[in-house]
Amino acid sequence: MTLRRIRIQGLGVIDDAELDLADGLNVITGETGAGKTMVVSGLGLLLGARADAGLVRAGTRQAVIEGEVDVPLDHPAALRVEEAGGESEDGLLLIRTVPADGRSRAHVGGRSAPVSVLTEIGEHLVAVHGQADQWRLRDAEQHRVLLDAAGGADLAAAVATYESRYDAWRAARARLAELARTSTERDLRVGVLRAALEEIEAVDPQPGEEDALRAESDRLTYAEELRTAAFSARDALGGADGATGEDQPGVTGLVQAASQSLQQASAHDPELAALLTRTQEIGYLAADLATELSAYGSGVEVDEERLDTVHRRRAELGALLRRYGPGTAEALAFARSAAEELDGLEVSDEDLERLEQSCADLAAEVGRAGAELSALRRRTAERIAADATEELAHLAMGSARVAIEVTTRAAEADRSEDGEQPRSTASGTAPGTPPVPVPGGGWARPTRHGLDEVEIQLAANPGAPARSVTRAASGGELSRVMLALELVVGAGDVPTYVFDEVDAGVGGGAALDLGARLARLAEHAQVIVVTHLGQVAAYADRHLVVRKSTDGQVTSSGVVVVEDADREAELARMLGGVADSDAALEHARELLSRRATMS
Repeated sequence: MTLRRIRIQGLGVIDDAELDLADGLNVITGETGAGKTMVVSGLGLLLGARADAGLVRAGTRQAVIEGEVDVPLDHPAALRVEEAGGESEDGLLLIRTVPADGRSRAHVGGRSAPVSVLTEIGEHLVAVHGQADQWRLRDAEQHRVLLDAAGGADLAAAVATYESRYDAWRAARARLAELARTSTERDLRVGVLRAALEEIEAVDPQPGEEDALRAESDRLTYAEELRTAAFSARDALGGADGATGEDQPGVTGLVQAASQSLQQASAHDPELAALLTRTQEIGYLAADLATELSAYGSGVEVDEERLDTVHRRRAELGALLRRYGPGTAEALAFARSAAEELDGLEVSDEDLERLEQSCADLAAEVGRAGAELSALRRRTAERIAADATEELAHLAMGSARVAIEVTTRAAEADRSEDGEQPRSTASGTAPGTPPVPVPGGGWARPTRHGLDEVEIQLAANPGAPARSVTRAASGGELSRVMLALELVVGAGDVPTYVFDEVDAGVGGGAALDLGARLARLAEHAQVIVVTHLGQVAAYADRHLVVRKSTDGQVTSSGVVVVEDADREAELARMLGGVADSDAALEHARELLSRRATMS
């Protein structure tokens, strides 16, 4: 699962640039004003970010961003493309068009789609960590997802156990709600179903009976006509009364005469003998057919009494099928369905009491499973927070501390009208979901994912209170916090990570640590980093440089892959400001040599 290529046309200072990305760590560098930020902006547009016509390059009709992604056919992003009508068999092709005037457009897998589809696809493909792109941290639910991903098999098993208990509880409550409808409504439905079943049972329709009755009705109604037709055809084949006189010869007599004409001469020519055989066969067939027509005609009876019986049965059956049809198969299917529903509605007070007790027991199980899950999450949160804090010490944030708060959604203290349990107004819970009891006393508000609210927090300085990480960290700090968390948790189901501003305020030895940790993350996922630090860029598996050119009036940018001497020169420029400085070049070679040794 890799983002292979991005092409950007007409965006800001970029005229036409193509980025060929590799697995592992991709770094994007370039002089100030060359358009590095436009690369990130273009990627954001490709992932469904809000379009700004002001980003379209001056004098250009529209900006176009294309992306090619390699994903397996069963990946959620590929499945979403298929749902949108696009093709994903040969990878995903994503396109975003932003006109200088008018609304932007999106295409996924070769088909036009709403821009929101790009957003949904992007969340399965790329995690962008920059000041304006922290969707994983802006969404409180993602804090829980990140924590659960770090918990390993034990936490995953606890989540599965809780979800099974929760689903069983919800199903029991839905059943109870169905049965707890007003007695009048339920009794009315029971009466309707019983009446329908009694009516169907009284008529007792048989599968396909309507077709059989229709055929019998036609046969009885036209019995005389059928007899006459059969006997007339028999006479034509065998002659009147079976005779073959000269005044009214039948087919069999004529065929017999033909056979006699051929009999003697056929002995002299095999071909004529064959024709004689065929003529004789016609005679046999005609005779057999005449016999069968005679038997059929004799078997057709004119039975007015049976005809009346058939008409009455058809009328009775037709009346039933108008209500439950259109055919006996449908009427019988309705009867089976009605019987099942009636069986479910006809419950005694004892049954209701048992179901209510079952709901209470399942609620207690949800509470117990939720409490066990909460305890595991808290232990995992302590471990992850400690490990992430240690990582921050290597990312120029040695004074910062990560905390992951796991709190139970406690129910309100006021009680319901029956006094049995508190009311619940929790956001994120399903409508009508009541609280559940938790071990040790008290009530909690459940969702399908547990009883907890999870929040990743950051104390940026010693003694400072921990606050939600999105409020406590700057853009660069936020990127480094996410890098620390990704390193501790391990690359998840998002195959590509993008870091912008991750090196803001970093320098010296901390820059080397930052580069090393980005390279470590890139061992398990594709990583794209926009950086101005040579110490970070030296760790790249692929180094792309955004270069600008000018003709005196118009500045444009393009992107090139640098290797060998060109890469040394770019690193030297980043380290010393002068690409051909001997000291800077030596420093660049030293960094590259160090990176090669670590590999």
